[in-house]
Amino acid sequence: MVPSEENQLVPKEDMFWSCRQSTLAEMKKKFAQVESAAEEPRVLCIIQDTTNSKTVNERVTLNVPASTPLKKLFEDVASKVGYVNGTFDLVWGNGDNVTDMTPIDQNSDKTILDAGFEPGKKNFLHLTDKDGEQPHIMQEESGTTEDSAQDRFIGPLPREGSVGCTNDYVSQSYSYSSVLSKSETGYVGLVNQAMTCYLNSLLQTLFMTPEFRNALYKWEFEESEEDPVTSIPYQLQRLFVLLQTSKKRAIETTDVTRSFGWDSSEAWQQHDVQELCRVMFDALEQKWKQTEQADLINQLYQGKLKDYVRCLECGYEGWRIDTYLDIPLVIRPYGSNQAFASVEEALHAFIQPEILDGPNQYFCERCKKKCDARKGLRFLHFPYLLTLQLKRFDFDYTTMHRIKLNDRMTFPEELDMSIFIDVEDEKSPQTESCTDSGAENEGSCHSDQMSNDFSNDDGVDEGICLESNSAAERIAKVGSEKNSLLYELFSVMVHSGSAAGGHYYACIKSFSDDQWYSFNDQHVSKITQEDIKKTYGGSSGSRGYYSSAFASSTNAYMLIYRLKDPARNAKFLESHEYPDHIKQLVQKERELEEQEKRQREIERNTCKIKLFCMHPTKQIMMENKLEVHKDRTLKEAVGIAYKLMDLEEAVPLDCCRLVKYDEFHDYLERSYEGEEDTPMGLLLGGVKSTYMFDLLLETRRPDQIFQCYKPGEVMVKVHVVDLKTESVAPPISVRAYLNQTVSEFKQLISKATHLPAETMRVVLERCYNDLRLLTVSSKTLKAEGFFRSNKVFIESSESLDRHVAYTDSHLWKLLDRHANTIRLYVSLPEQSPGSQFRRSIYQKPSGDLGNLDEACERVKGPAGNMKSVEAILEESTEKLKSLSLQQQQQEGDNGDSSKSTEASDFENIESPSNEIDSSASVENRELENQIQISDPENLQSEERSDSDVNNDRSTSSVDSDILSSSHSSDTLCNVDNAPIPLANGLDSHSITSSRRSKANQGKKETWDTAEEDSGTDSEYDESGKSRGETQYMYFKSEPYTADEGSGEGQKWLMVHVDKRITLSAFKQQLEPFVGVPSSHFKVFRVYASNQEFESVRLNETLSSFSDDNKITIRLGRALKKGEYRVKVYQLLVNEPEPCKFLLDAVFAKGMTVRQSKEELLPQLREQCGLDLTIDRFRLRKKTWKNPGTVFLDYHIYEEDINISSNWEVFLEILDGVEKMKSMSQLAVLSRRWRPSEMKLDSFQEVVLESSSVEELKEKLSELSGIPLENIEFAKGRGTFPCDISVLEIHQDLDWNPKVSTLNVWPLYICDDGAVIFYRDKTEELMELTDEQRNELMKKESSRLQKTGHRVTYSPRKEKALKIYLDGAPNKDLTQD
Repeated sequence: MVPSEENQLVPKEDMFWSCRQSTLAEMKKKFAQVESAAEEPRVLCIIQDTTNSKTVNERVTLNVPASTPLKKLFEDVASKVGYVNGTFDLVWGNGDNVTDMTPIDQNSDKTILDAGFEPGKKNFLHLTDKDGEQPHIMQEESGTTEDSAQDRFIGPLPREGSVGCTNDYVSQSYSYSSVLSKSETGYVGLVNQAMTCYLNSLLQTLFMTPEFRNALYKWEFEESEEDPVTSIPYQLQRLFVLLQTSKKRAIETTDVTRSFGWDSSEAWQQHDVQELCRVMFDALEQKWKQTEQADLINQLYQGKLKDYVRCLECGYEGWRIDTYLDIPLVIRPYGSNQAFASVEEALHAFIQPEILDGPNQYFCERCKKKCDARKGLRFLHFPYLLTLQLKRFDFDYTTMHRIKLNDRMTFPEELDMSIFIDVEDEKSPQTESCTDSGAENEGSCHSDQMSNDFSNDDGVDEGICLESNSAAERIAKVGSEKNSLLYELFSVMVHSGSAAGGHYYACIKSFSDDQWYSFNDQHVSKITQEDIKKTYGGSSGSRGYYSSAFASSTNAYMLIYRLKDPARNAKFLESHEYPDHIKQLVQKERELEEQEKRQREIERNTCKIKLFCMHPTKQIMMENKLEVHKDRTLKEAVGIAYKLMDLEEAVPLDCCRLVKYDEFHDYLERSYEGEEDTPMGLLLGGVKSTYMFDLLLETRRPDQIFQCYKPGEVMVKVHVVDLKTESVAPPISVRAYLNQTVSEFKQLISKATHLPAETMRVVLERCYNDLRLLTVSSKTLKAEGFFRSNKVFIESSESLDRHVAYTDSHLWKLLDRHANTIRLYVSLPEQSPGSQFRRSIYQKPSGDLGNLDEACERVKGPAGNMKSVEAILEESTEKLKSLSLQQQQQEGDNGDSSKSTEASDFENIESPSNEIDSSASVENRELENQIQISDPENLQSEERSDSDVNNDRSTSSVDSDILSSSHSSDTLCNVDNAPIPLANGLDSHSITSSRRSKANQGKKETWDTAEEDSGTDSEYDESGKSRGETQYMYFKSEPYTADEGSGEGQKWLMVHVDKRITLSAFKQQLEPFVGVPSSHFKVFRVYASNQEFESVRLNETLSSFSDDNKITIRLGRALKKGEYRVKVYQLLVNEPEPCKFLLDAVFAKGMTVRQSKEELLPQLREQCGLDLTIDRFRLRKKTWKNPGTVFLDYHIYEEDINISSNWEVFLEILDGVEKMKSMSQLAVLSRRWRPSEMKLDSFQEVVLESSSVEELKEKLSELSGIPLENIEFAKGRGTFPCDISVLEIHQDLDWNPKVSTLNVWPLYICDDGAVIFYRDKTEELMELTDEQRNELMKKESSRLQKTGHRVTYSPRKEKALKIYLDGAPNKDLTQD
């Protein structure tokens, strides 16, 4: 062929140069484009997506050339945000086009420059819905392939919002597909209410079953006969219609569960999906009675099997027919360590007969004797829909826990069930009917007797087979079944987790396209056959015989197969095939969904912001939430806020306006003058989930005008200080600019306060206790540290104080006091006749304090002059010195200070009020002078007993070290009756096993507790000077009337006090009001729920207190240095409640146990009515409710016994002489168990000289008379008294441990107080009848409940799954 001219061959050199020329030309063109693009201005576009509340705070930024067409801009935005182009609009967000709300034309060929975009500036755009429809999500290419990660993921998905957010605009946390849009599969998910995944899995399986869905649609609901809310079939119909037609990603199941009669608590109960299937089918059968669907469940799911027993000698067979809805398949046979490998293997094992021989022989009716027999099950009929339950949940009898078996078990996609029907068995001439079926199948099958309305087998009656058909007919029928028993798998319900809990989801094959899908609550995705194989199971690693109780794995739990029968296999009804009532229901649900969508649209366009308003008449700040559509104007929003705050009767509407407000800083940011017609969406910056500011509905009087608040202004609250009256006036609000100078600011304040600017001193409070005097007039407010909201104090007098150094001036002292003063409410102790004489030190001679006003009047004189506080305290000190001298004299006369009573402290003491100038006013007294106490050492009393009868004896405390550091000066006081655990403050290393080793080694150890750790401080330091002496403190008090319910006759003080005052000085200020010295009352701080903490550290200040805190004063001697408050409980070992509170006492460092017992004697006699001698009782360690170490009389607190504040001890009354003489001895509490009588004897103490087991047995033998070789013992468990049921004690305790000493494992008895049970091993256990056992069980249960002891393992009780047909669970209480 001759080539044409165009096709002639070109030499290689020419071709090379030609290619090179074209390449260079193209590169030049590109460089020219780059250069022109570099010179071209660029436009910055900031797009805010307002189509959903979750994305309203997202911003997308595009920086594009000014010549970009609008069409290209829309394409770039669509690509950036992940929406389909053409399904959204762009409108102007702000700027010059702020009022133009019309969408930008996306089909225009205009450039963005021509459309009004400005280069070099920020161009704000709002992305909005197009024609009311939400933007469509762009599908990623990878999402359409079967290998996509999301499609292949079939395990439990994370909760919504749990995915980590990324900076990508199209992250999972942002995507609408997770909330609104339907899954790309076309299927709709179900929302998990809380723990309803098991319900969702079953509902999706039923929905994807054509025969069930079609039959459900054919049923028609009659509203006249039943309430739609409680109709289970109707609510299932509605759910299925929504699953088929909804545009949402997932729908709720609350209407379905409400028809079950469930409340919201049921959503938090996880149940078994197979159990739910049974219960739901039963409920549907009940609801469908007398309808066309009455037999639907049986027709679809019910099969038949024969339970038979055949004699191996004569061939006689007894049998009965049972029905089943599912076949339970064992994963691993009991006692075996090998699981079945497949479902087929488990099915073979299910019908494998067992031989009854030996003691299990079967009594043959024909042979009239017990014979060997074969017992088993035979399948007679398989249902159309075959359900197989894999029994993965079991019970481990070694650990007594439920467990999950995670072993691998395969299952085929097609299952041939013909091999499991035995035709030959039907031919056996020996087969006869028999009502006696022998041993039953142990409940592994659904063994309900055949109902009369089931199938065509009229010959089945009462479980006895009476068929009249010939054997040939039956064989032919079975043979035909064998040829058509091929099943295809279409649903796998998967459980992920352990026996303690987990998650269900379903893998379902659609019969429409034969595609497998994962229905995981609201997530629906495509999966493959390989993903199904992943649900076979199989534990990783070796887990021993049983899987762990908490071993988590994902595997199949229920399988549903459908019979492959073209004649019966149905397809889903098409929409045109729906019955009329379903068509109406579809239309109704569509309208409801559209209405809901419109409501969502309104919600999405509604601005929700906090609204505040100072009520013009009530003068209280009110708070509410303002909800206003973004298109409503400011004027309309004012009207809405006006009605919301209910101001119709308080102020006219035209006297109100909305202003921008910062509630946190109490700052008015700006007002909106001239913007009454501006939409709220523009004023507020769009619809947002939260706003960084609030709105204030401001009001004015009709004769006032509103002030203009401009952006950039700062709010200043000005307090005017009067040095003469030492008062600080309420604030006046003034607005200033940060760039104003201090001089200009003074002029501004001068106009507002009418005070001269020339003499004005301005003090700025920047933060707590930071008071700065503004002295440089030329400095700006910004430079001085002003912020949005500020507080200043001004003073403009011409006093000489202006010329004093600021920190020494009267102004500074007054402001410093003002900043540190707090208001406290003090509850004074009530008057009681028994305590009148105790308070006489500050009372009138009559002994009656009367009301508080009278107490304040007592110090007033005729001339009205006030006596100085120093004089008051000096006279008080003289009386206290007199008190101390009298006390010392009495102690010398008595010779035994421990026997002096509380009354001796106060008898014959005259009230100092007789000598105080009555002109002194206590009602409004202010202390700024030094607190002086002369020679306070005489105040130290040797009296160590607690001098008060506490109003609440059950008040309990814990060591202050347990509390947080911010309240380290307080001690917990439990005002309830129950003592607090850990209250004794001793740890396990005090006198326990270390005590034994110390005694054996002959080595003495001491514990030195630091004074700080004791929780108390002396009111005076070592030099005897008051700790409050070094500070000038402010104290002002006045009577206060408390609210109702605070207690009748209770006196209250309102105290303004400098919080830098020490607790010691504060108590001294309260002395005249309490009526006793500060050392004889206690201060309790009241917290929320009326919980009280005692404040005991006297050298600490009140800095942890705040305004309006409450304080309770209780009578009782306050602790001195080295003293500890101790709670004494009586130990009653043989009483139902072995721990009884007696009294509060005070023990001191260095005191012996015997001395503390001596001091307890009079208190026990007076307060508790216990008349004891010192050798008739002992003290011992108390750890919660357990008795511990016995304290010997010579033990010394803080040396031999570790003691701490708010300690607790047991007082035990002895029956005879104290047997504990040495620390090397061991005291245990023994209790005899009598198995032949099923009872326990009382406790008896056994004192051992060593920790030898042999000695313990000898002592127990001596005590009980049981021969030594027959003694068996066991250590009690739990908290004293180690209660245990008499039905369990014989086998549950670890009897006769193989040890030689008590202080080794498993006994670890190293301290006194251990409980030992013992018995005679030759004594037989009493045999109980069922009636006796039940009666004894009731008694023991009642006894143990009263003592509060739990003696056996009790797992969480599962709530039974029930569906209430009448929708009213309270009518079926008997079932619980």
